[in-house]
Amino acid sequence: MSIASKYDASQVEDKWYKYWMEHNYFHSTPNEKKPYTIVIPPPNVTGVLHMGHMLNNTIQDVLIRRARLTGLNACWVPGTDHASIATEAKVVAKLAKKGIKKSDLTREEFLKHAWEWKEEYGGVILEQLKKLGASCDWERTKFTMDPDMSEAVIKTFVDLYNKGLIYRGYRMVNWDPEAKTTLSDEEVIHEERQGTLYYLNYKIEGSEDFLTIATTRPETIFGDTAICINPNDERFTHLKGKKAIVPICGRVIPIIEDEYVDIEFGTGCLKVTPAHDENDKVLGDKHSLEVIDIFHEDASLNSFGLHYEGQDRFECRKNIKKELEEKGHLVKTETHTNKVGTSERTKAVIEPRLSDQWFLKMEDLVKPALKAVLETGEVKLFPKKFENTYRHWMDNIRDWNISRQLWWGQQIPAYYYGDGKEDFVVAETAEEALTLSRKRTQNENLKLTDLRQDEDALDTWFSSWLWPMSVFDGVRNPDNEEFKYYYPTNDLVTGPDILFFWVARMIIAGYEYTDQRPFENVYLTGLVRDKQRRKMSKSLGNSPDALKLIEDYGADGVRVGLLLSSAAGNDLMFDEDLLKQGKGLVTKNLSAFSLIKGWEVDDTIPQPAHSALGLEWYTNRFNEALTEIEDHFSKYRISDALMTTYKVVWNDFCGWLLEIIKPAYQQPIDRKTYDAVIVAFENNLRILHPFAPFATEEIWQTITDRTPEEALIINHWPKHSDINEQIISDFDYASQVVSGIRTIRKSKNIAFKDAIALHVINNDNVSSDFDAIIAKLGNVSEIAFAKAPLDGALSFRVKSNEYFIPLAGAIDVDAEIAKIEEELKYTKGFLQSVSKKLSNERFVNNAPEKVVAIEKQKQADAEAKIETLEKRLKSLS
Repeated sequence: MSIASKYDASQVEDKWYKYWMEHNYFHSTPNEKKPYTIVIPPPNVTGVLHMGHMLNNTIQDVLIRRARLTGLNACWVPGTDHASIATEAKVVAKLAKKGIKKSDLTREEFLKHAWEWKEEYGGVILEQLKKLGASCDWERTKFTMDPDMSEAVIKTFVDLYNKGLIYRGYRMVNWDPEAKTTLSDEEVIHEERQGTLYYLNYKIEGSEDFLTIATTRPETIFGDTAICINPNDERFTHLKGKKAIVPICGRVIPIIEDEYVDIEFGTGCLKVTPAHDENDKVLGDKHSLEVIDIFHEDASLNSFGLHYEGQDRFECRKNIKKELEEKGHLVKTETHTNKVGTSERTKAVIEPRLSDQWFLKMEDLVKPALKAVLETGEVKLFPKKFENTYRHWMDNIRDWNISRQLWWGQQIPAYYYGDGKEDFVVAETAEEALTLSRKRTQNENLKLTDLRQDEDALDTWFSSWLWPMSVFDGVRNPDNEEFKYYYPTNDLVTGPDILFFWVARMIIAGYEYTDQRPFENVYLTGLVRDKQRRKMSKSLGNSPDALKLIEDYGADGVRVGLLLSSAAGNDLMFDEDLLKQGKGLVTKNLSAFSLIKGWEVDDTIPQPAHSALGLEWYTNRFNEALTEIEDHFSKYRISDALMTTYKVVWNDFCGWLLEIIKPAYQQPIDRKTYDAVIVAFENNLRILHPFAPFATEEIWQTITDRTPEEALIINHWPKHSDINEQIISDFDYASQVVSGIRTIRKSKNIAFKDAIALHVINNDNVSSDFDAIIAKLGNVSEIAFAKAPLDGALSFRVKSNEYFIPLAGAIDVDAEIAKIEEELKYTKGFLQSVSKKLSNERFVNNAPEKVVAIEKQKQADAEAKIETLEKRLKSLS
């Protein structure tokens, strides 16, 4: 039984992954070799393997496996991110099923449940990555809330605070009412949605007049503290200095003037709600308006909402419309499309909210990171087009809101010793905070119990922006051996959707704390989409089960299939047929190996000329492909590197070389050819290993007994040799000749077992060096030169050369004559019917010109075909 027929991907994959782990091939320690380091973009601890993870981690594994083969000390650091919002939501949901509310627990009690959840579910995705073949250094697995990692985060916060870069401010923020926390601008997804524009009448105080205002959020009228008009709008000059009455709540508010108001939008009048709109807040500050917050943290209305207190904002919107209508305040409604901010994590509609938050000043911090990417090229983005996106984000950066109203995460190290907003100190530990507080207050009687630590946690990104440094303990101990050896890292593979969230911030942190780049190259993958170009998601139901795909196609098949269509920065249109193609490449190699191992080897027979020539050609063709593959890798064109590998293995090795050297049926192969083809096959396995590690290791270990030191995973990348371009060119020509012969054999049903003669008019003065291969692959008994075309021979051209295959003895002449006569009879009948139609004046005069032209073309084609068939018949007679 051949290796191909008994190959069970799941068993093979489990076997070799276990073997690699047992022999510690993935682990790296500093040594005399040059390091190659990548850090995994830490998936959320809540996560399970999906298509994006598979693409991203396959690319990383390709890079790390190739680095090992090229002799580098390869280190791939894995880990997970604590994902504050997502994880806290999971824990809250789990507790809710037990009838427990978060609000009923102390922080310590809640965190105990959170850690239990993390221990139970937190490692799932890393175990799933092993199924994909990810060769991470698992001994180095990190979690963003490991004690040392958290200590690094707190140390960084204190340092930035002491540098005057972190401050506390009362600002308008993006509030997620479901997660009950603030979000950064980058965590808000703006979606175009169809809504309603409500036209409301506000009565003018002391008058029976009204002014009409258009709003998309009628429920916010309870927070209105002014009406604003444009001073240049002549329609409203009579309203200057007057006051209006807010519908339902009856509050009297001033009518103010500001050129901020767009005269063309709505009615030209703007209701100002400073607590619930960022632009309104600016107007409010400018005109000293009252600020009225009408929402609870879950976006239900508070007591300012009067009889709507406790209602959700959207429920209130529906109900208030009814009341406004009944009381005559609602003039009309219109359909209106606008952009709505939603939470990236919970999908809840964002509520602008005024809140005390912690911010990091970014204006000066970004400068080295901007320079590194856009001026010096110390950090390179692949593809380069993302530099424009990077520049736009960095040029327009705002101070980073780094506080979150969550318990799961690093707690902000600010300690309050009094009731005032400024009565706090920032320190790495409570003990240090006590010392600072005593010094600040000049009160030596202060105790730890007198201090209250800030309730907020830090934004998750504030820990992950330290990732390349903190995984090597470079923040706490920058002089340690491992940090000095592995940092800066080499490559980062991630999605363009977190170019700002994570990539830019890591670059900022790298220069701030090490004055070095954190990595040299950033490979930005595309997003995985379905065939309708929709982003894959659970909610759409268009995301296949990643583990089921591995089960069906094997990890190698999935890896190859994904990469065959994934150019850097371009989205991947996922099609399961790609995975079939990937699995097909694995099967092709297994079949090729079964074929080679099935040959009997004879040490006594000489090497045939065609085999020697074929092997010489393939050696040169392989080196040509190797040069191309390495060029693709240097430019992070991973899919192109795979495609070149695919072609040289499938087309050149399996499609041509094995056919050239294959011995005749039940005949042995010579030792010299057999040994050489094994060498060639092993080189194929080396370049294919990064893409299909399991099958290549299986074949490698089956070729001969190997010691653990000889495993393919730690073998070596193929060595270059000089390329003979002429032999490659000559073979390309010869392959076209063989294809011409095979086409004629197929069309004339000439069995391959029947040898044929080949005559050539050598107009191109082609070398006869490859005649032995042409003879072998075409079963040609002789190749002779001719000075003129051969009568009665079948012919084809390759460039300017004409090739003829005499039919005598090659085909059944009587059967061929009968076949031509039958075709001639049919064509003459067809010509007669077309000619009859064209001789009909009524048809020619009345039919569209285009139809007549088509019939005339049919007539000309039939006449030409009859002439060719008659000549052919004459040559056979």
